[in-house]
Amino acid sequence: MAHPSAYVNSARPFLKWAGGKQRLLPQYAPIFPPREKIKRYFEPFIGSGAVFFHYQFPQAHLSDRNEKLIEVYKMVRDQTEQVIAALQGHRNEADYYYAMRAQEPAGLSSVERAARLIYLNKTCYNGLYRENSKGAFNVPFGRYHNPKICDEPRLRAAAAALRGVDLRAVDFAKAVETAVPHDFVYFDPPYVPLSQTSNFTSYNGAGFDYDDQVRLAETVHRLTAVGVRVAVSNSSADLVYDLYNQPAYRLIEIQARRNINSQADKRGPVKELLIVNYDGGCKT
Repeated sequence: MAHPSAYVNSARPFLKWAGGKQRLLPQYAPIFPPREKIKRYFEPFIGSGAVFFHYQFPQAHLSDRNEKLIEVYKMVRDQTEQVIAALQGHRNEADYYYAMRAQEPAGLSSVERAARLIYLNKTCYNGLYRENSKGAFNVPFGRYHNPKICDEPRLRAAAAALRGVDLRAVDFAKAVETAVPHDFVYFDPPYVPLSQTSNFTSYNGAGFDYDDQVRLAETVHRLTAVGVRVAVSNSSADLVYDLYNQPAYRLIEIQARRNINSQADKRGPVKELLIVNYDGGCKT
């Protein structure tokens, strides 16, 4: 039997993203509220947007404090054909890649910046988005044989799904200030690292540290107190268990696959957590 939150169109993520949730959607489906029971959907760490593109909840509010990422979504939505045209000139060559990576984004138009970020994302190592402390993209060339730099059908489907969506570059706490009962908030923050070598939290120059994780938990507690349905993805680190060790939450173990590790033999299944503050899922 099909999940009631069926696709509105064939949209899928057009960006690769470390920790993207495309493969976990079948595990989330029995847990997330049905699409028709949600008034507004909030996702303050948009990343690749896998959850949004799958469910396409009505009245969606998508955000991230990474302004460059939000600009890409806005340009794909509002200037789709111009972004496609700009992407068609990019090449999967190491020297060209490093020249594009070294470009100063401020000297480009919004469309050119969006195309540049998509290009770097498609051709960089493991599709990892990472910035140094100065806010400069610093991931090395990925050496893929034939990456699809300009996927026109996928970009157009994404643009259609994004029409009417509220897109903002804001902090996660501000993004959900207006959430009320009958809304659904999904937080997919940079994860608490399981070890020092698995820390991939620097997706922008500001990073995401211990204090941010605590502040996120406090935001979830506030939303829970006023009756907003919330789901949070995070690692299975002890800190996560400690932050959400309250009767209001269910901590559900999810089996994910680790794809980013310099050693291939250390990639594989890993336990993550999905924290929810409501009972049931599709059947409620």
